[in-house]
Amino acid sequence: MDVIATSHRPAELWRPILQRVQDAIRRLGAHPSRVVVLLPYAQLMPLARREWALLHPQGFAPRFETSMNWAARLGHVPGAEDVSFDRGRDLLTGRTWLERAGLGGRAALLAGPLVEAAWQAAGCASALPPSSREAWAQQARATVAAGLSVPQLALEAAVARIALEWAAASRFATDALLDSGALEAVDLLVLCEGLQADALGNALVTLAGDKAVRVPLEVDGPRGRVALHEADDPSHEAEIAAACVLRHIEAGRVPVALGAIDRVLTRRVRALLGVRGVAVRDETGWKLSTTRAAAQVMAALRACQRQAGSDDVLDWLKNLPGAPAGAVLALERRMRREGLREWSDVQQTADKTVADLVRQVDQWREPLQASRTLLEWQVALRRLLQDSQAWQRLDADAAGAQALDVLGVSEAAHADWTQLPQAARRLTLSEFMAWVDEGLEAASYVAAAPDAEQVVVLPMHQLLARDFAALVLPGCDEVRLPASPEPPGPWTPVQRAALGLPSRESLTRERAVAWNQALQVPHVDILWRRTDDTGEPVLASALVQALRLADPPPLAPDPRALRELPFQPVPRPLPQAPLLTVSQLSASAYEDLRRCPYRFFALRQLGLQEASEIDVDIDKRDFGNWLHAVLGRFHEALVENPGLDRAPLLDRCADDVTAQQGLTSGEFLPFHAAWPQVRDGYLEWLTGHEREGATFEAAEAEKEIPLGTVRLVGRIDRIDRLPDGRRMVLDYKTEALAVSKDRVKLAHEDTQLAFYAALLADDTLRAAYVNVGERGATEKVEQPDIVEARDALVEGITEDLRRIAEGATLSALGEGRACEFCAARGLCRKDSWNE
Repeated sequence: MDVIATSHRPAELWRPILQRVQDAIRRLGAHPSRVVVLLPYAQLMPLARREWALLHPQGFAPRFETSMNWAARLGHVPGAEDVSFDRGRDLLTGRTWLERAGLGGRAALLAGPLVEAAWQAAGCASALPPSSREAWAQQARATVAAGLSVPQLALEAAVARIALEWAAASRFATDALLDSGALEAVDLLVLCEGLQADALGNALVTLAGDKAVRVPLEVDGPRGRVALHEADDPSHEAEIAAACVLRHIEAGRVPVALGAIDRVLTRRVRALLGVRGVAVRDETGWKLSTTRAAAQVMAALRACQRQAGSDDVLDWLKNLPGAPAGAVLALERRMRREGLREWSDVQQTADKTVADLVRQVDQWREPLQASRTLLEWQVALRRLLQDSQAWQRLDADAAGAQALDVLGVSEAAHADWTQLPQAARRLTLSEFMAWVDEGLEAASYVAAAPDAEQVVVLPMHQLLARDFAALVLPGCDEVRLPASPEPPGPWTPVQRAALGLPSRESLTRERAVAWNQALQVPHVDILWRRTDDTGEPVLASALVQALRLADPPPLAPDPRALRELPFQPVPRPLPQAPLLTVSQLSASAYEDLRRCPYRFFALRQLGLQEASEIDVDIDKRDFGNWLHAVLGRFHEALVENPGLDRAPLLDRCADDVTAQQGLTSGEFLPFHAAWPQVRDGYLEWLTGHEREGATFEAAEAEKEIPLGTVRLVGRIDRIDRLPDGRRMVLDYKTEALAVSKDRVKLAHEDTQLAFYAALLADDTLRAAYVNVGERGATEKVEQPDIVEARDALVEGITEDLRRIAEGATLSALGEGRACEFCAARGLCRKDSWNE
C-alpha cells in the first residue's frame, strides 16, 4: 500500500491532499463515486467536500466519511444483549450479566463500572472482524484474570471478566464494514490519519490491501506567535481567556479556536463571551444533565418520592406552568413560616388557601409511588409531565426533546424500548431515578450553531487540518493537561495491551503531537492558574514548562481592558415614616429600634422579612426552642402532680416534645446526647431556687398591656412567685454564660428583661436570666435594677414612638454587631455608603 506524506499548514493542507487522492484514483483506475475517504473526525467532512468541489467543480466526488459515521449508515440494530453504547440500555443489560454471574445483589454498585469497562473492551472488539473476535477474547482472558486473583480484588476481577465476555459476545455496527465482501464496492479507500489512533480505520485499511492509501494529516510547520498568561485562580483564568478571545476578534483574527481542556473552565469562558454577544459554536457540548430541561425532569421525580421534602416539592411546583402561581406562593409562605420540612407535614396541616393545590400535587405524586417495569415507568413519567403541563415546554425545547428521547419517554423512543427484554425489569422509584440520572449524565447536548460563528469550542486534537486565525488554550496546568495522561478505565497496563487499548506511552505521544499542532496556529494564547478553587497550589503543565525552557516567551500583559467607573457613593438612608403607625410592639421589635432605627423602619414598619429556609440543619436555636417547650411542660405537669419523681418526668416531657416537634432524626442526636447533663444541672439549680421559697406560677405566658396608642405584647418563658409576694420574671438562655452576664451589666441597655417586666402590672418585681448550660451547669443571672430599667424602658418607648409619629428621621446607624447579621443590610446599602 502507498503512504502519502504532507507538510503543509492547515490552511493550505486540503488542496495538495485532495490532489494526491485524485492521483491515486487515476493510478488505480477507480471511479470517484466508488472512493471512500475516511477522516479522523466528523467536523472535517464538510470542509473536505467543499475543498473537493472547488478543486473539481465537475464530475463525481468521493464519499468523505468517518469510520463510525460510515458504519452507522448501514443501519445496524444492536441485539437484545449487545453492547449498544447507550448508557441507559447498557446499565440494564449489565445488570443481567451480573445476575448471571451471581452478583445480582451488588448490581447497583457494579453496573456502572461494568458498563465503563465493557465500552472500552467493545471499542477494541468492534474493530476486529467477527471471525477474529473469539481468538482475541481467548487471548485476552488469561491476561485479564492475571493479577486479580487475590480475594481483595474479587469484584474487580468479576467486572473485568464479565466486560470481556460481554464485548466478545456482542455484534456491532462495524461488523458489516469488516465483512470480507463489504469493501468490494469500494475501488479506493483513503485513510486520513489524525492525532488519535483509529483502530477501525486501520482494520479497514488492512482488509482493503492494495486498494488503500494512508494520508497522515499531521504537519510540521512553523510555530505561531505564542503568548503565555499565568492566572491567580480559575475565575481570573476565565476572565483572561475571554479577554484574549475578544482581543483576537477586535483584531479581525476570526474564527478563534477555544480549546476545551477543562469543561467547567470552558463554560465559564463561554458565559463571559455570551455577555458580550460573541457568536460561539460549541463542538464539544455539555452534559445533558446540566440543562434546565433535565433538571425539570429530575425535580419532578424527586418531588414524587414518598418521603419527599417540602423543598423538593416546592422546587418542582415553582417551575410548573400548570401550577397556579398565587397558590404556590401562598404555600411557600406557609412552609417557611411554620418550618414544614417534610411534604407529609404539609399534607396533614393544609389550610383552605392551599388545600386545592396540595390535593392536586398528591394526585400527581400518587401514581409514582409503587414499583413497576421500566416500560411502565416511562409511561408514568410521560403522563406526569403531561398532566402537570410540563410536556409541551420540554418537547418544544431542543434539550428537553433530547432528554425525552434518551429516557424513552417520547412515543418514538418508547416504541423502540418495547422490543427490549431489559425494559421488563421492575424498578422502584429510587432505582428509576438513579437510572434516569445516569442516562442524562452520560448524554451530551450540543446547542445549535450560529450561522456565522466567531469562536469555535473544540478539543485540542480536533485542531488538526483546520484553519483558525487564533487559538486560546485555558486550563494548561499540571492537573488538566498532564504531559502523560492517565489511561481511562479500570484496566492495568498488561490488560490494556492484551485488549488492544492505547497504552500510556501512546497517549503521551498523541498528547505531544496535538500540543505541537496547536502551537502552529498563527496566534496562540496559553493560560494556566497558580491556585485551584480550593486554594491548593497548581503548577503549569509540563508541556508549558518545556516550552518555556526551550524558547521562553515572556509572560504576556493582562489582556483585560481597564475601565474607569465614576465614583457613585450611596448616601446613608434617612427615611421618615410618621404615617406607618405601629399598633403593637414586642421586645425584639423595640430591640431593633434601639439598635438601628432604619432596621425598625424596614422590618417592623414596612413589614419586610427574610424568607426563612425550609430544609435547614437543626442548630442551637432549635435546641433552645425545644428546651423552652420541655421546661414549660415539665413545670405545668409538676403543678398537677407535685409528688412525681422529677428526673423521669422531665425525661418524659423531653420525649413528648421531641416527637411533637419532629426532632427524631439523627440531626438532633448531639443535643439529645447532652440532655442527661442538662437535665441534672437544671434539677439541681431548681432545688436551690425552690429552697429560697420561689414557687412556679406560669410558663410561656402570653402577656399584653396598653401603652398609649400601642400595645406591648410578649411571651414570658416563666413567672415565679416569691415568699414576699413579689413575682419574678425568668427567661431561659442556652447561650454562653458570659453572654448572659454581659446582658445585665448595664441595666438600661438590656431590653428583654425590662420589656417582660413592663408586661406585668406589678409595682415591684424581680427578673433574671436562667442560663441552662449544655455541660450541666444551670445558673441564674439576675438583673438587680429591674424596676428602674423597666420604668426607663417604658419612658423610652413612649418618647421614641412620639418622635416617629412627628416625623423623626429613622437613620441607619451602621455600627456594632447589629449589622453583621441584619436582614435589612441589603436595603440600607451600608457597604456602599460615602462615609
